[in-house]
Amino acid sequence: MGPVVRRFLVFGKVQGVYFRHSTRLEARKLNIRGIARNLPDGSVEVLAQGAAAAVEELRRWLARGPAQARVDEVREIPAGDVEAIPESFDVF
Repeated sequence: MGPVVRRFLVFGKVQGVYFRHSTRLEARKLNIRGIARNLPDGSVEVLAQGAAAAVEELRRWLARGPAQARVDEVREIPAGDVEAIPESFDVF
């Protein structure tokens, strides 16, 4: 089975608490490519590509986040047209 691509929106106190940086560290441990970026509404968007089990593990981690964060909800949304996923995991 090849890699899967998933897009998540993470809501709560997730900006200004090292959420994106911590997500990058976790994704790299799981050998996941993708991005994490802040959205104007205060949420964080995460696009992840990797083995299905690894992406599911990242989703579970997103629901906890780093110690400084407070995650209220993780919502999976359609990945849509994914043009180019970075070779590593980038933060924007």
